[in-house]
Amino acid sequence: MVDVKQPKLDRWFGLAERGSSVRTELLAGLSMFFASAYAVVVIPGMLAKAGVPHEAATTGTILTIVLATAAVGLFANMPFVLAPGLGGTALVAATLIQQQHVPYPVAMGMVFWSGVAIFVLSLLGLRGLLAKVIPDNIRKAIGTAIGLFIVYVGFKLSGMLEPSKSGLEIGDLNSPEVLLALGGIVLVAALQARKVPGAFVIGIVALTIIGIPLGVTELPDHWFQAPAGLGPVAFDIDLWGALRPEYLQYLFAFFASELFSATGVVLAVTERIGLSERTGQKSDINRTFLVDSVAITGGSLVGAPSVTTYAESAAGSDAGGRTGLTSLTTAGLFLVLLLLTPFATMIPSAATAPVLVVVGLGMMRGFQRVDLSDLTEAVPAALLVACTIFWGNFGNGIAAALTAYVLIKVVAGRFRDIHLGMWILLPFLVFFFATNAH
Repeated sequence: MVDVKQPKLDRWFGLAERGSSVRTELLAGLSMFFASAYAVVVIPGMLAKAGVPHEAATTGTILTIVLATAAVGLFANMPFVLAPGLGGTALVAATLIQQQHVPYPVAMGMVFWSGVAIFVLSLLGLRGLLAKVIPDNIRKAIGTAIGLFIVYVGFKLSGMLEPSKSGLEIGDLNSPEVLLALGGIVLVAALQARKVPGAFVIGIVALTIIGIPLGVTELPDHWFQAPAGLGPVAFDIDLWGALRPEYLQYLFAFFASELFSATGVVLAVTERIGLSERTGQKSDINRTFLVDSVAITGGSLVGAPSVTTYAESAAGSDAGGRTGLTSLTTAGLFLVLLLLTPFATMIPSAATAPVLVVVGLGMMRGFQRVDLSDLTEAVPAALLVACTIFWGNFGNGIAAALTAYVLIKVVAGRFRDIHLGMWILLPFLVFFFATNAH
């Protein structure tokens, strides 16, 4: 039976062509699932603080992840996981609803229209053109910026970094959560160094078990649970209210952050798995762009704000994932969570954080290809990395880098280095910062 199915999978996903196998793709899907599973806990939790029904938000989040991730696997044949972004969710829950007192339906309307705008750009191929317009050295630094952003997320999830009045400060290094995470970094890195198959999965499972006697892992009262309905959040959206003039800056913030962030992740992971370099194995990244733009629009209809291509997709590519079978595996596991939501909540952040840290640090080597001898090239590339980390947002980081690139080149008198597309992009970047990017 396996012999019959194997050729079909090979033909559908091009496993042999991309140097992969069913076993490798399944393990990569597991790794990508564990690395991004925190979204099922964090996203609904953020929305719940803003008054959104927690159970409905959880169901909407999971369904959106399942459909969007499966779509990118089948339609684009790429190993990505798509889910509501932390930045977009924070903009909806914290900034708009809690601080600005914007009604929830209006906030989701902004998300909807940002998705429509990005879909139009993707459909016209302009988003793929943006990828070509990005200067070569900034493009080389994208992987490093995303990697350090993943490390940043891992540190926050594990408690190694904690919010303070001045920004972020070191967490309690004596707490069981932090000690488990630190030990997990050593374990996962060692397993990776020894090339142990499924190193990420083994690490997360082991740390979850170790966390039980430490009081870090909390066992659920019951394992199976029927998914809650979408009633309170389904189609609770105000499309016309979102277009009021006073909301323009926030609508653009959604649009720009998603555009730059997801585009950068797709470029970084695509290059990381070699599909942009191997003859005959180039990927159609515009298909990925189409999927994630549709997912933004669709997610807003079921209470899942600002869906994006997760940087944690790198965990799948690092585990050997090369095709859409990785994404389908991840989507299938998230689907199981509709019945096993207590299982997802049982896995502590301290068990997933080490995977994020190891994956992120492994992506830093891309910066060595940046031309550091030319300051007009090196400074914007370095700004991309620095702003991403200090501002905690990759979308803002790449916007700052592109803006700095044009301005530095102009002041240096090197107009010929600037691609025509960058001049077209510059007014949007300036407007992005003028409206206080989030």
